[in-house]
Amino acid sequence: MSEAEKYIKLVELIRAGDYEAYGELYELTVMDVYRTVRFLIRDSSDAEDLVQEIYIQAYRSLERYDSERAFRPWLMGVTMRQVRSYRRRRLTQFRFSKRMEKSDTGLEYDFSGDLINKLANRPLLEQVHRLPYKLQQAITLHYLNEYTQEEISCILDIPLGTVKSRIHAALTKLRQNQKLNLGIRGKVEDLHEYR
Repeated sequence: MSEAEKYIKLVELIRAGDYEAYGELYELTVMDVYRTVRFLIRDSSDAEDLVQEIYIQAYRSLERYDSERAFRPWLMGVTMRQVRSYRRRRLTQFRFSKRMEKSDTGLEYDFSGDLINKLANRPLLEQVHRLPYKLQQAITLHYLNEYTQEEISCILDIPLGTVKSRIHAALTKLRQNQKLNLGIRGKVEDLHEYR
C-alpha cells in the first residue's frame, strides 16, 4: 500500500469513528507538521501548542477533505492557515503589550536538532527569518519540506506563478543580504544542497 493510499484509508477509518486511526495518522505526520511550525514559530512552547491546534482543526475539517487530492499537502494547507492565524493573534498581542509596557521582548532562536541538521548554517537561517513572512513560507515549504512548486500552490491556495515569484524573490533577497553581509558563511545556493 502506498503512502497516499494509507492516508486515504486512515481518513476513511477516522470518518467512520475509528479514533485509533487518528492517532496513527497523527504519528505519521506530526514530525513534518512540527518541523514546519517550529521553523516559522520560534518559541517552542507556542509551536507545540499550535501543533495541537492544527490537529484539532484538521480533525474538524476531515469531513471536507477531498480524497481525490493528496493528504499531506492538504494537511500542510491546514498548518499554514493556523500559522497565519497564530501570527495575526501574536501581532495583536505584541502591539497591545508594546503600548502597555513600552518594552520589546527578544525572540528565542532554539531550533530542534532535526531542523539544525536540515539547515545547519545558522547565519543563513537568521537571514531566512528576516525575510517577509510570505517569502519565508515559500522557502520553508520548498527547501525544508521538499514540496514541489505545484504542491505549494495548492497548500497556500495561490497561483503557481506567485509561488515561483516568491521563491525567486526570497533567493534574490538572500543573495543581496549575502553581498551586504560578507561575514555570513555559506551561500544561498546551500539551500539547494538540503533538498
